[in-house]
Amino acid sequence: MLKRVNKVLGLIAMMAVLPSVSYAADLEIPTLNADEGRIGEVRRVVDESEFKVCADPDNMPYSNLKQEGFEDKIAEVLAKDLGKKLSYTYAYNRQGFLRNTINAMRCDVIMSTSSDNDALRTTKPYYRSGHVFIYKKDSGYNITNWDSPDLKRAIIGVVGQSPATIPMDAHGLIANARPYRMQRDLNFPPSYLVDDLVKGEIDVAVVWGPIGGYFAKQSKVPLEVVMIPEYENENVKGKEFWNISVAVRKKDKDRMAMIEGALERNKDKINKILDDYGIPHVAVVDGDSVMKVYRKGATKAKAEHSDASSKLE
Repeated sequence: MLKRVNKVLGLIAMMAVLPSVSYAADLEIPTLNADEGRIGEVRRVVDESEFKVCADPDNMPYSNLKQEGFEDKIAEVLAKDLGKKLSYTYAYNRQGFLRNTINAMRCDVIMSTSSDNDALRTTKPYYRSGHVFIYKKDSGYNITNWDSPDLKRAIIGVVGQSPATIPMDAHGLIANARPYRMQRDLNFPPSYLVDDLVKGEIDVAVVWGPIGGYFAKQSKVPLEVVMIPEYENENVKGKEFWNISVAVRKKDKDRMAMIEGALERNKDKINKILDDYGIPHVAVVDGDSVMKVYRKGATKAKAEHSDASSKLE
């Protein structure tokens, strides 16, 4: 079961990377010292006057080198509240990101991850989002859930192996799917899936909310953004909604408490930033955990199996 949980958590980690399909051309990305942070080698000494964020240099709507992302703006709010100097260490959010940034002591704060990410110490959630349907407003479509008839006749763009593919399969929609790569490809901009929708190469985009909401808002073609209903009670692998937290190293309990205080004091400012960027968000669900859902599902399956066995006796 733990293996399955880690796989699901890996999917949400990749969603912060989904967000992460990025165009790298013409960027002057700061290079990292390959030896810095290794045991026995030069290592940065934490400066408590800094609010030093580990960030991607080209990953809108989250962050970029110009600090134009919504996470950049939230980091500004937190740093100002705490009276600290905001600074960054940049690395592409792909395999090895944590190892080469926060775990190598190059920076101290990850601005967003799933709240039950067990590789880091996470704050109380500061927002919650989910996957969305996006389609052109002039398409005549009316899509609110996986049973909507318009989905049966649409070409659906979806990130392969993302949670949304689970309910798609259950509702007989895989034949309609045009899959996009989950693994990060630096040759494409983060807007690539919404761009294809605008160009008419797909009819509906199914994408993680912060990406879909932001690029739909930027689009010159009017687009409809509809949050997909939660699916975790049918199949936890298709979980659509996730609490999102700020993260620090496991040992940084005091830093986490400090950041939690700043998050609480600046709730209204943070929500305004999310709204300004078109980030769809709903109320945080306290205690939401994929592990709890797995346990609940296992208990239900066991009870159903027991009931079926008793009827056969």
